[in-house]
Amino acid sequence: MTENVFDVQNVVYRYNTEVTALRGLSLQVARGERIAILGANGSGKSTLLRLLDGLYFPESGSITAFGEPLTEERLQDDTFAFAFRRRVALVFQNPDVQLFSPTVFDEVAFGPLQLRWPKDDIRRKVNETLDLLEITHLKDRSPHRLSGGEKKRVALASVLVLDPEVLLMDEPTAALDPKSQSMVVDFLIGWSGGAKTVITATHDLDIVSEIADRCHVFRQGLSVAEGTPDQVLGNQELLESSNLIHAHRHAHAGGEMHAHAHFHLRHEHTHAD
Repeated sequence: MTENVFDVQNVVYRYNTEVTALRGLSLQVARGERIAILGANGSGKSTLLRLLDGLYFPESGSITAFGEPLTEERLQDDTFAFAFRRRVALVFQNPDVQLFSPTVFDEVAFGPLQLRWPKDDIRRKVNETLDLLEITHLKDRSPHRLSGGEKKRVALASVLVLDPEVLLMDEPTAALDPKSQSMVVDFLIGWSGGAKTVITATHDLDIVSEIADRCHVFRQGLSVAEGTPDQVLGNQELLESSNLIHAHRHAHAGGEMHAHAHFHLRHEHTHAD
């Protein structure tokens, strides 16, 4: 029987008791799955990632992580919190939110230092992670003076240094140039041979078939559909109703108007299964 990494049951979350972000959401994530959470802005997908990372907590409903309740009380237990933070990592949409150290090396070393790793182990692992993401040449630079793509890679390195079992990615290709987008997508495809659990929140449909085995489509704080990338991307009505694609109107000969969906998949990545 496949073990669930996360089990989300009837979760409700509201901001300032006024804006309801999640409305009784239920879903499960099995170990080793690659899941894409698809939805327009405001659909609740980023809120879910913060709940799964233990940054927010449900108003009602429950979340279990690795078979244990994920609650504010449990995360006040240092033993549980250290183990959970080692196993689950979140990369925010805007890397500036999580970059605060004076140099790239210090940024990547911060997590291991908090977990009290031996200093020799920290130096070795930080250097390995910088090499993995091809940013060793940036190690003495200030993160805030880097390009958007470089910042994203530093943010990734700062959580991958802990070798987490679960990676939560919030809009990983947002505001990146095409080369940086391709690098992030290639990383998500190949990370640890595909053996890790990766949950990606995105509205970029171009990357979904490459980074996910299963998709949830979010609308107004609920998962309204679930399926393989082919099943979801092939359902034009679902994508339109969820504001993931939209129809353009064109005038044809004789003045007749026709609407059709605009949705383009990119083809620069080809990988064997």
